[in-house]
Amino acid sequence: MKMKKRIFSITTLLSVLLLFGSCDKFLDVTPDNLATIDYAFRLRTAAESFLFTCYSYMPSHAATGGNPAMFGADEFWLPPTSANNSFALGRGNQRVVGPYMNAWQGLNGCKDLYQGIRDCNVFLENINTVPDMNDAEKKRWSAEVLFLKAYYHYYLVRMYGPVVLIRENLPVNAGPDEVKMPRSPVDECFAYILSLLDDAFPGLPEKVSNELQELGRITQPICLSLKAKVLVTAASDLFNGNQDYRGFANKDGTLLFDTEIGEAGKPAKWQKAAQACKAAIDSCHRLGHELYYYRPAFSTVKLTDSTLTQMSIRNSVCERWNSEIIWANTNSLTSGLQGAATPRGLNPANTANSGMSGSMAPPLKIIEMFYSENGVPIKEDNAWDYNSRFNIMEAKAEDAVYLKQGYLTAKMNFRREPRYYADLGFDGSVWYGMGHEDDRAADLFYVACKRGQPAAAVNMTGYSTTGYWPKKLVHFKNVVANSGNTYTVDNYPWPVIRLADLYLLYAEALNEAENSAANRDEAISYLDKIRDRAGLLPVRTAWLNHSNRPAKPESQSGLREIVRQERTIELMFEFQRFWDLRRWKTATDDLNRPVTGWDLDQESAEGYYRERLVYEQKFTSRDYLWPLNEETILANKNLVQNPGWESN
Repeated sequence: MKMKKRIFSITTLLSVLLLFGSCDKFLDVTPDNLATIDYAFRLRTAAESFLFTCYSYMPSHAATGGNPAMFGADEFWLPPTSANNSFALGRGNQRVVGPYMNAWQGLNGCKDLYQGIRDCNVFLENINTVPDMNDAEKKRWSAEVLFLKAYYHYYLVRMYGPVVLIRENLPVNAGPDEVKMPRSPVDECFAYILSLLDDAFPGLPEKVSNELQELGRITQPICLSLKAKVLVTAASDLFNGNQDYRGFANKDGTLLFDTEIGEAGKPAKWQKAAQACKAAIDSCHRLGHELYYYRPAFSTVKLTDSTLTQMSIRNSVCERWNSEIIWANTNSLTSGLQGAATPRGLNPANTANSGMSGSMAPPLKIIEMFYSENGVPIKEDNAWDYNSRFNIMEAKAEDAVYLKQGYLTAKMNFRREPRYYADLGFDGSVWYGMGHEDDRAADLFYVACKRGQPAAAVNMTGYSTTGYWPKKLVHFKNVVANSGNTYTVDNYPWPVIRLADLYLLYAEALNEAENSAANRDEAISYLDKIRDRAGLLPVRTAWLNHSNRPAKPESQSGLREIVRQERTIELMFEFQRFWDLRRWKTATDDLNRPVTGWDLDQESAEGYYRERLVYEQKFTSRDYLWPLNEETILANKNLVQNPGWESN
């Protein structure tokens, strides 16, 4: 064991050389680090530092430059001057030479997840040698690292499909055939990830015992929730019998996708996913997790029901460690994200607001996905005039909780569901919070972003290209000062998994597992829990009374549409859409629709509320999976490139 520990640094770099990197790095190795691993596990304090090193590879979910899902789909658009790596994906600029958001090697916006996996292996190989730790603590820490190893593999599989599985670090005397490892079939990858989660589960606590010091560390509900997400991903169209990858194989002929499963075999994976979702939900419920409902901290604050509903929606994300949050990433805080989501000029006394860039801009195609006030799609609502949505209306007294009274704004912004107003800021919309508690006050902040107004473009980077902002991501307690450039932020950690996500995954898995009335009833019951919190009618009531497709919830295909739109709306701006469009294999439709916004150069409402092309977005079938960096393919001749990227 001691010899194995001493040679680890060379072993790791040799693996990097032959598997992932270039020879120059290996030639730089010196013997100076040979005793590092011995020292790292000599005492509990040093081992704990290594544990936190394993956590440090957690993807930067809330970093505007560190999450491929943030700007890589169509939830947000940025100014054309942006050099954001994730935004390059959204614009269709991915490449094989120096790929953007390269988690395989830790380049161009992503952390090196393979290095994270190797460090996890080192920890698992050595933790039992620490002398001043008891067995229970060793078991718990090992379980946490097994989970992290599973999560890093899962993150890579979502990006690259079949990956190289690093079950253990190679010994220094490994031969070339051992080091130049091929990719494993995607089903084997998922099976390995699930085995790691199963191994981790018994050693994890149900909840952390010291919340002040341990919130964010892995627990059994987190483990079960990730297992549910992994199984749903494995059951989805991208990975479950995908005929587009027929013949995709390693150089020895090993097929990397099972394309022969057939339609009859697909539901079995969904059934396993449904069972895992229910197990995770039951565990979360038993330990006190529930959908979050906002209640003011002081009884003297009296809010309208409309504002209470909005705050329940916003704070399910922004209120740290609320009852709905299962797992939050304490290594990824949100101050920068909130600044990018906040328009300038909310406080009329201070239009500088240099703490905010205000550049995160949802396109109009995203805006149209939210339901009408009746809880059905605006194109289906038999009382909502979709064709006149760009017409101009004046906000009346009855609109005052949502819109600035007397303000002229698009008809698009009227008679929409509560999540529309909770999630979005736009021209004429009220922005509740920012130091105000009374939602009936005459001086509530609101957005004004036509040319010459406070939130309009004043430079090449700090503005919304569409005229909308994701208010949902901004904590209502944030305050823009009356003078200077002060912007006080409630810097909450990013919620990776919340209970509503599990409810939606369960509903989806039930509907896909079996085309039966019983499964539809169960699925709809979980959708209705989310809709009730959002102030909407139950699914069947809404469609029967307000949709021109009243029977839609009663078929598998109709309910699939409802589940997907409900998931899109509920998790809007939480960076799930990027992965959902891929696993559903609908990105070739959704991400080939133009990105549009309002005409920002206009001063009048009549001129401003005209749809303007921002970008012609393009997505091809090759974009479902990342390309492997060209130098990775050259360094390891046993690796094959992902389909569509071979000749690029």
